[in-house]
Amino acid sequence: MIWTIIIGGIAGWLAGKIMRGDGFGIIVDIIVGIIGGWLGGWIFGKLGLHMGNGLIGSLIVALIGSIILIWLIRLVKR
Repeated sequence: MIWTIIIGGIAGWLAGKIMRGDGFGIIVDIIVGIIGGWLGGWIFGKLGLHMGNGLIGSLIVALIGSIILIWLIRLVKR
């Protein structure tokens, strides 16, 4: 559970930097990262891709999922 929060926070922060150039704040970054991790895991599973069970693989999946989540949120906001 703690690793999920840490990886989610890092992934959400990185996705905020990549997509917006600025983070959303630590709480929102963690939430975006955790949801992005679930989204990324689901997408990678549907595509038959596996990044491994390590820290780096989890971070990459959560980062990609977080970027997609931010993109979808912006698409809906328009």
